[in-house]
Amino acid sequence: MVSDPALRDVYVPHAYPEQQADLGEITMNYAEAGDPDKPALLLIPEQTGSWWSYEETMGLLAEDFHVYAVDLRGQGRSSWTPKRYSLDNFGNDLVRFIALVVKRPVVVAGNSSGGVLAAWLSAYSMPGQIRGVLCEDAPFFASELVPACGHSVRQGAGPVFELFRTFLGDQWSVGDWEGFRRAAAAASSPMARYFVTDGLPQHSADEIPQHLKEYDPEWARAFWEGTVGLNCPHERMLTQVRTPVLLTHHMRATDPETGVPLGALSDEQAAQARLLMESAGVKVGYESVPDASHTMHRSDPARYVGILTRWAATLPE
Repeated sequence: MVSDPALRDVYVPHAYPEQQADLGEITMNYAEAGDPDKPALLLIPEQTGSWWSYEETMGLLAEDFHVYAVDLRGQGRSSWTPKRYSLDNFGNDLVRFIALVVKRPVVVAGNSSGGVLAAWLSAYSMPGQIRGVLCEDAPFFASELVPACGHSVRQGAGPVFELFRTFLGDQWSVGDWEGFRRAAAAASSPMARYFVTDGLPQHSADEIPQHLKEYDPEWARAFWEGTVGLNCPHERMLTQVRTPVLLTHHMRATDPETGVPLGALSDEQAAQARLLMESAGVKVGYESVPDASHTMHRSDPARYVGILTRWAATLPE
């Protein structure tokens, strides 16, 4: 497949018009909703997600916020940058986006790896850019190759990423979707089996799901091999946060047959993340919602919006 997303004929229209911002190395794709006079809110999607992961949620949030939802580099219509996928590069793209497009202090809410990036922004953004961050089921420690606490990426979602690397390839250079499905269904990893049995829509058994068509599988390799966070250990990042934080913690369990942890992060990892952030002297909220899916903003928008808006109302102006 063609590596340049602008040349790939895979996109479909959505409820909000898409815009592009030139950030220097990349062009970032995004959509907006809501009145510009309302407080600014930046939404960062999960790995494999594009801005339209938040499509339904944006309509609800627009009642209280001026919403920006973005495609990170390597996802959606934003630039794909081979060999350049790292937490620091993702984060600095967002710093530029806030400076050039939002142009005022913003509340940030990110899901999964987007939640890790929300914490990155709290720690490393320019002074005054961030009012507070919501980390929606963020895999603190659990998305690292050598974590300071708990299980690593290779004990959790990593086997799915390894299969992406092998059967899809950087920039879809392999593109063996059928081979991926067969390997995932036969994998020893319960996370990999779940991905193809329950994690994919029924209609996509033979067809590549839309969100994956818009995703550079090199992301997956960067997480599986540990290069994505090589210079950004979570333990250090979490002690550097400078704004109020809310961590929501969703479905988690242990597979009874293999002992493999299921979910984005364990209770131990959530507790350690909170402890480290509190050591930085900021207010850290925690909301346990174990019956919620990993992408609650997409599966239960009303519940997600309620949690976000109640928390955001507590932030300093």
